[in-house]
This record gives sequence, structure tokens and C-alpha cells, in this order.
Amino acid sequence: MEAKPGLIFDVQRFSLHDGPGIRTVVFFKGCPLRCRWCQNPEGLLPFPEIAFQAERCINVRACLRACPRDAIVYPAEKDDCAPNTAKRIRRAACDRCGLCVAACPSGALRAVGQYYSVDELSAEVLRDQPFYRASGGGVTASGGEAMLQTEFLIPFFRRCKELGIHTALETCGQVGWERLVGVLPFCDLVLFDVKAIDPTRHRQLTGHENSQILDNLRRLVADGIQIIPRVPLIPTLTTTPQNLDDIAIFLQSLGLTVVHLLPYHRLGEDKIHRLDSPLLPLSLPDLSLDEVTMMADRFRQAGLTAISLHGS
Repeated sequence: MEAKPGLIFDVQRFSLHDGPGIRTVVFFKGCPLRCRWCQNPEGLLPFPEIAFQAERCINVRACLRACPRDAIVYPAEKDDCAPNTAKRIRRAACDRCGLCVAACPSGALRAVGQYYSVDELSAEVLRDQPFYRASGGGVTASGGEAMLQTEFLIPFFRRCKELGIHTALETCGQVGWERLVGVLPFCDLVLFDVKAIDPTRHRQLTGHENSQILDNLRRLVADGIQIIPRVPLIPTLTTTPQNLDDIAIFLQSLGLTVVHLLPYHRLGEDKIHRLDSPLLPLSLPDLSLDEVTMMADRFRQAGLTAISLHGS
């Protein structure tokens, strides 16, 4: 039986931070959490979207003529030479048909989310197989949350294994155990996000409590799955001494020995205004190298090897 198509919003090549070696990262659309610092806000909603980049608009109004639902908004005629409003799309009227994207000559309007068959996505990642072989790399399923699309992810990972490609799953853990069990036979590594241990704090940060997340992590460890926990370092939100110590103690109690630290950056915030996103820019200060080193030391004092990714 043909697998259900997968909704993918990006395929990123030559990644060095999402598993061993050189990797191709496939970003699945849809996520159960609403982390306030989300780096991929275009991955939150489980359906295709239209993004608008005002700085690219050249005001030819081709999108206005192409839209069958009167969902395109332009400034008044007298303002045509002024910077274009980011609210180009009336989201309540838009059915995301994509006709405006096809008509736009400058790329100001862009479709976010494309459906792939297993054959199509396998052919896409197979282009990078020489890099996998040379570096010990492979394919990483990220998001969003890839586990929301297990009907596609399982046959895709199965195909990767048939092709001799190493597979890794990056997950927030907010999924049913039965979904994880289905994927694990075809998954070589799990990159598991740990944001907070205190359930109230976790809900404040992500919109969801974390009992299922922590239980899934415990069960993965008990089953002997290769896991690397990943902790986002978000100034004032996840970097409080109490939160870092709670995470370190919890990971150490599970017998885990390595943790990856992901220092905050603002790249995701540039995307928020292009979408109909529920998120707001945080505009937090970047962490200095000294601050990241001090946070890594807290994990080392708990007996964990802490590795900072993506710089500071």
C-alpha cells in the first residue's frame, strides 16, 4: 500500500549539528508544542502556508489579479512607493491554493510546505549519499515534529535503511509511545529535546506539560535506544540555575553521559512576521561564550559531557 504523503517544509543539506557526520535534515511540518523561542515557526502548523516577504515585493499586483478569493491586500494607491505592509494576505479568506505564489515574479510570496511521496523524498536525500559514506553521516528527521507523521516517517526511514543510510530522529517527545515504537526499528539515533523538568515551568515555556515527554525519555533509555539529549539555552527562560540543575540531575539519574547544548539565536524570529504565527519575537540578548561555558560546567559537575552546538 502506498504510504501517506509527507508534508515537508525544508530539506537542509550539509548539516553538521544534527547527528554524526554530514547530514541531510528533513523538516516535517506540524508540532504539538508552542515553544516561545521556536527556531522554525513555519513548522508549527500541520498544513501548507503562504509566507510573504515584504522586502521582495515589486508592486506589480500579479498576486492580486491571480487570487480567486480576494485575499490579497495592497496599500492605498498613494502609498505604492512606500514600504509594503507585511499583512499582504487576509488569512481568514485565504485557502492556500498557491495561485498567488505562482503569479509572483519576485518570490515575495512563497509556499511553505510541500507534499512528498516516499520515492520522491528518498531520491532527494539519496543525492547526498557520497557525503554520508565519506563522513559517517545520514538523514535526520526534524521539524516541527516528525513523529506527528509516522504514517510517512516509518516507510521513509525503512527506505533509508534499505539504502544503507544512517537515520536520526529529532523529537520534542510529546507523542504517544506507540508512535515511537513504530519508528524505532528503523532509527539509529534519537536526539531528544529536554527543555524543563518542572511541569509548571514546562507549560509556561511550551504551552504543554511534560509528563509524557519525560516518560518517553525514560522508556527509550530503558530500551537501550541510542539517545543524545539536547537542551536549548534560552536566556532567562531555560537558563536559570534551577532549571539547568534539574535537567542535569534528571539526565544523570537515567545514566546518560552526553548532552548537547543549543544556544539561543534569533533566526527564527525573522520568519514570524511573514506568517500567520501565534508567536511573538522575544528579542533576547545573545549568550556570550563565557555564559555558555558556565552553563556547560553545571552539566559537567553532574558528570555529563556537555557539548555546545551552533556556537554562541
